[in-house]
Amino acid sequence: MRDEMTKQYLDWIRENLKKTGKTQSGLASHLGIAHPQITQLLKGNRKLKVDELPRIAEYLEANLPSGDVVPSSGGLTEGVVAGLVEAGAFREVDEFDQSDRQRVAIPRDELFPNARQLLFDCSGDSMNDLKPRPILPGDRLVTISYEDVEHLVELKSGMVVVVQREREGGHFREWSVKQLELYPDRSEFHPRSTNSKHKPIIIRQDHEADDGVTVQVIALVRRVMNEMPGF
Repeated sequence: MRDEMTKQYLDWIRENLKKTGKTQSGLASHLGIAHPQITQLLKGNRKLKVDELPRIAEYLEANLPSGDVVPSSGGLTEGVVAGLVEAGAFREVDEFDQSDRQRVAIPRDELFPNARQLLFDCSGDSMNDLKPRPILPGDRLVTISYEDVEHLVELKSGMVVVVQREREGGHFREWSVKQLELYPDRSEFHPRSTNSKHKPIIIRQDHEADDGVTVQVIALVRRVMNEMPGF
């Protein structure tokens, strides 16, 4: 974020933390981070992450002062590199939440200009047989946050989505890309792979996978990018 924009948001956070019942520790808990990180943020010693803004607004029960992402001239906006999507790879949550994420300039999504754009780097072969275009190791997915468009977009069979699975009380997390199939009593998230080891994730109406792991859609895939090697 630009310095002046960061100051605007920090002033907004400080002002709204004066509300009854709103505390730094409460905000930290809502974001899933340690309390000292909020202290450092308000002192200007920690970067304010674009993808945290909607959740901060949710906790503060306040409208964002000027939107969570401000497009620049030329039709570009800021995308957050969220991390790896890799089927079967559960990682400790700290690997996701405690590191500063890279931000890159990408084309604005004209259909969803106010939604956060999240970028995921693909690892593994779980979608190497997707039609009409496979998703291969090294591809970068350009997605929109499902949380931001849930009220606008109805999930449909055939959509390619990023799915989050959590186990052991949320201490371990997996992000993977799947193709959605919807049925009256369940949702199925399918790999499209030549490798038979990859199995679908099935969610019954109780919103839990067959093995009890919590599952949710976190992003809708809008584009796939790949840079040529050798540069």
